[in-house]
Amino acid sequence: MIDRARKETPNSLPEKKVRATMRIGAVSYLNSKPLVEDLESLCTESDCIFDVPSRLADGLASGDLDVALIPSVESFLNPEYEVVSDACIATHGPVMSVKLYSRVHPGEIRTLALDEGSRTSAALTRIMLEERFGVSPELQKLPLKKTTRDTNADAVLLIGDRAISPPKESFHTVWDLGEEWVNWTGLPFVFAMWVTRQNAELGEIPSKLAQSRNAGLNAIERIAQDGADALNLDYETSLNYLTKNLYFKLGDAERAGLKMFQELAANLGLADSTPLSFRESTEPEEAELISA
Repeated sequence: MIDRARKETPNSLPEKKVRATMRIGAVSYLNSKPLVEDLESLCTESDCIFDVPSRLADGLASGDLDVALIPSVESFLNPEYEVVSDACIATHGPVMSVKLYSRVHPGEIRTLALDEGSRTSAALTRIMLEERFGVSPELQKLPLKKTTRDTNADAVLLIGDRAISPPKESFHTVWDLGEEWVNWTGLPFVFAMWVTRQNAELGEIPSKLAQSRNAGLNAIERIAQDGADALNLDYETSLNYLTKNLYFKLGDAERAGLKMFQELAANLGLADSTPLSFRESTEPEEAELISA
């Protein structure tokens, strides 16, 4: 997780392995479904690997993946990383799928259990506790299939699909991390984006990532219904989540939010301070994006 110290230096990561087939790392959470709607059919000459965000970040770092949808904080860890698409997972307010459940007042949190799948959200939680309350809790890992009842930590961070339905337990404080960030900074928050190494030859993949996002937005109602069925949600909750809580375009405001997040993470030693690099490219005309 982002909370563990990195032993390698930013420039010590392995060089990308040379292979005929590109390997694309993607996420299968409901919040990423609009980004990967047509990914496999668009990228027929590439292998699409689906996993949790933290493992995709490890795959990109090791060279096992050529491009991946990784937690935004991971893009700050290596100055050779580059954002290759304006398709992203962001929020302009409450995000619903990233929650901090605290059994005590935030200023009294001494132990914090972090969802094993989290990195960006883990860093964001640590930043907000430190900056707002001067708290730097002891960190614990919460395995992917465990719940808040499986830990006695003062606070528990949950992300993804399992954070959407609230735990069957009462808490002193519940934070929606997207809402807390936007209220605190006035800027959007970007949770994940498509990243590669600078100068990596990706061919048409960056354009196809945008095409896949656009296809997902055009199919948002079906995706919402599929998500509702899979997660035992009502349709309106699923649709509102995808159309009101999330935003899928990396624009100027999102870049400003990323810049602030990186600066705060670097202050805590959670990120490199080298400015994030963006690969500028011409991408297909977008479907109309729905803002939170």
